[in-house]
Amino acid sequence: MSNLWDLSHIQPNETIVLEGETVPAMFWNAVAKRGPKVWMRQKDLGIWRSWTWAQTGEAVREIACGLISLGFAPRDTASILSNTNIEWVLSDLAVLSCGGVANGIYPTDAASQVQYLCEDSATSILFVEDDEQLDKALEVRGQLPRLRKIVVFDMEGLHDLNEPDVISLEDLRVLGRQFLIAHAGELEKRVAATKPEDLALLVYTSGTTGRPKGAMHSHRGLVYAVRGCNTLLAQNETDERIAFLPLCHIAERVGGEYFALYTGSMLNFVENPETVPENVREIAPTVFAAVPRVWEKFYSGVMIDLKEASKLQQAAYAWSIAVGAQIADKVLAGEPVAGLLKFKFTLARWLALNNVRKLIGIHRARFLVTGAAPISPDLVKWYLALGVPMLEMWGMTETCGPATGVPAGRIKLGSIGPAAGFNEIRLDPATREILVRGPNVFMGYLNQPEKTAETLKDGWLHTGDVGTLDADGFFRITDRMKDIIITAGGKNITPSEIENELKFSPYITDAVVIGDKKAYLTVIIMIDQENVEKYAQDHDVPFSNYASLTRAPEIQGLIQQEIDRVNRKFARVEQVKKFFLLDTQLSAEDEELTPTMKLKRKLVQQKYAPQIEAMYR
Repeated sequence: MSNLWDLSHIQPNETIVLEGETVPAMFWNAVAKRGPKVWMRQKDLGIWRSWTWAQTGEAVREIACGLISLGFAPRDTASILSNTNIEWVLSDLAVLSCGGVANGIYPTDAASQVQYLCEDSATSILFVEDDEQLDKALEVRGQLPRLRKIVVFDMEGLHDLNEPDVISLEDLRVLGRQFLIAHAGELEKRVAATKPEDLALLVYTSGTTGRPKGAMHSHRGLVYAVRGCNTLLAQNETDERIAFLPLCHIAERVGGEYFALYTGSMLNFVENPETVPENVREIAPTVFAAVPRVWEKFYSGVMIDLKEASKLQQAAYAWSIAVGAQIADKVLAGEPVAGLLKFKFTLARWLALNNVRKLIGIHRARFLVTGAAPISPDLVKWYLALGVPMLEMWGMTETCGPATGVPAGRIKLGSIGPAAGFNEIRLDPATREILVRGPNVFMGYLNQPEKTAETLKDGWLHTGDVGTLDADGFFRITDRMKDIIITAGGKNITPSEIENELKFSPYITDAVVIGDKKAYLTVIIMIDQENVEKYAQDHDVPFSNYASLTRAPEIQGLIQQEIDRVNRKFARVEQVKKFFLLDTQLSAEDEELTPTMKLKRKLVQQKYAPQIEAMYR
């Protein structure tokens, strides 16, 4: 790999940096070790408030003792229904410190989903963020006989509430302080009594093909996975992370909260999901992990801003990114970079690339991490051309986070890297399905032994992902087993490759390619509302609402141009012939989207069957 970047600062550390064989043991060791240092920051009324390790420990102790005073016993379950914030982390660590089981619920879930998740997990304590989430809990309270108490983080607008089963987080801390006076040492006993093999977390899958399944993770598996992350990513106490992905998702829980706990990195919490771009620029994280949708959004924002730039600025960017692409090619090929090219890249950064990095907020980032869904190789190369290596990782809820990772010194576009050293991975000889085995693999699905038996066979986790393995030991995901398209002509098509190329467009947020048992491929597209509206305004395209925007001939033509661009990269049989634009503005509350804002392929195909059939007439 090129020596243009000093790679010593992004080489992972394989030594154990924090003792403890359970999550609470690690946490309390961290508090003792790092007491006065800042661990977390969160914006409150426009001001960043810092939490030291000692302050965090005090709050966790009071919440945990408050729970014990309410009768919360070891192995009891508490659920957290909230956006990602510091209170989420405090509650999570308090529940685990009590010897309990912590379960996260997406804040976008409907009341009926909250009921199912609380019922299935036998939740006895439910933490909720605010009045909006409390309303969901109260709506289904009568159907949850095991639920003893609802704890509210933010009581704004609820001070006159008269519900005996509802308590504020602050009042719970008061109960904890009172409990501590009479029962000193009780929490320490709970922490010491918690065993590595005990159930720690429930992480529910999105349930795209039926009821959500509660994946069970033990303390041993979590600690093992977190230490495993340390062999994949170079992160330490000098780093700053940004926390914005849902904490009920395994990526932010293990790769964000617990990995920061382990390494001592600072966690900065965004104000809300809408302020992510602004907060990223404000925080300028040194290590930044996100899902492809976020990286696509940043890229499309730059492309839109570029169209409004002056001719001189556009020319400066074009020259600079071309130089960056030459550097990226050298890096990817493992070739040295000549002195002249290094000089040109230094000039390119000064002319344009540094400004692009600042516009996104990655100007301090040592490296970027992408995972949770496939990403376009062109997008990885674009960030590399900016001068920031992007490392792709692959894992799933059931592997407790990453199971493979692209090494910083051997980036391969389109690859998810070799198997991580802490688990085994192989391909099923018959189906090419990726199989994983290791202590990080989950314990099974709660209350669903038949689903567990289908997924765990002879110690191997059957992931449902189909892949390839090259001579260097690098894996590549080709698709989900259930998503592979076999056309009427018998051609096997990998839809994710086409979809990723389409999502590289600044005007397309998501795409679902159709064509199983059909004569040709079609696609359902969700447009990027902000960018398409901007295009319409700049080109005097009349529209009155979202639906009329998607139906405008000029917008149809715009999307057709993007499809034509992608089609040129594929063989004729793999080219998209027709498309349909979703004319409804979707949000995470809509059933067509997962909580991580991905279109549910099966549901979309069912719901829009008439539109799909129309494309084949």
